[in-house]
Amino acid sequence: MIPEKAPEKAAGTAEKKRFYRKRVPFFALLNKIKLWPSRRGLLHGIQSIEIRGKTATIVTHCRKSFTVADSRNSRAARWLRNKWYAEACPQCHIPRWKLEKYASTYFRKRWGSQLKAPP
Repeated sequence: MIPEKAPEKAAGTAEKKRFYRKRVPFFALLNKIKLWPSRRGLLHGIQSIEIRGKTATIVTHCRKSFTVADSRNSRAARWLRNKWYAEACPQCHIPRWKLEKYASTYFRKRWGSQLKAPP
């Protein structure tokens, strides 16, 4: 009896798991992931982040600009860690590979990269 071969994955579909600590500094997480969940459930792509002390000004790819505070317990921080969003913003044009990379990211309490605070 000849054993069957396992179906091979197409190039680029191998899912690499990424682990980050849950309690990393919020601005370091935003700099790494470059995604922002809005209150309506849309996931926006971040174009630039300008950090000024305990606040930061974020500009998305759909040209929306707002100021956020550095808080690990904020709604946005919790939504990013738990991956709560309804859909990606159609105006930001977030590529599929970035959404797949975000979906394969895990946040653990005692395991993962401790992202350094941005300069």
